[in-house]
Amino acid sequence: MQALIVLDAQKGILKRKNFSKELAHIRELMDDFKKRQQIVVATKHILEDSDSIFDPSSVESELEESIEQMNIKVIEKDSPNALSNHALQAYLKLKQVSHLFVVGFNAEYCCLFTSIAGIDRGYKVTYIEDASGSVNDEDTYEMKGLDIVDFVGSVLDWSGVVEVLYMDEYKKQYCF
Repeated sequence: MQALIVLDAQKGILKRKNFSKELAHIRELMDDFKKRQQIVVATKHILEDSDSIFDPSSVESELEESIEQMNIKVIEKDSPNALSNHALQAYLKLKQVSHLFVVGFNAEYCCLFTSIAGIDRGYKVTYIEDASGSVNDEDTYEMKGLDIVDFVGSVLDWSGVVEVLYMDEYKKQYCF
């Protein structure tokens, strides 16, 4: 069984940049997974901090509307590694998932950490680079010319253990 893990597509993150391309890819993946009767899980990053966009009482912590309306499993997490959530681990085990597809936000934290943790826990992991994004940029890390999402994809790809694809490659390889 395959599972699409949609990380932190929350209103507070999505209002910081134009993520329309990434969201379109995420929705397309969600539709494909549901059509193929595979698992779709969305995570919400939650922090008990009233000054944070991740405060559970904040509208900004809510999932983007189209994702929320997809009638999927939603899991709250408080770590960049979604697999540190015992409820998610139990759900994936119950559904006999062996292959994780990782997408969402922020690439250099949640996507990277969850991908690495997935490999560590024995899953096959595929990261879809152009269905992931980051609110951060080259100025955040003081590295001129840095494309964070591409960098994360390169690191995961070079690891030799995480499959990294773009949407067009995903379609050729996994859409039947």
